Amino acid sequence: MTSDPADLTAADYLDGAREMAAADRPYLAHLLAEEAARRTAAPATAAGIRASFPDPTTARKENH
Repeated sequence: MTSDPADLTAADYLDGAREMAAADRPYLAHLLAEEAARRTAAPATAAGIRASFPDPTTARKENH
């Protein structure tokens, strides 16, 4: 593991997003996936990453 965040790759961020999703931390997973998408050159791949880890604050439903 690197100590400099600038050395991290899109794959590193995507791995972290998967770990956070598995740990039931959807917002952190979303943030890490968003950074992975930013570091991805292919627009279709970036869109797929974003779709896999949607923002949980916009998908949340209120109970009334």
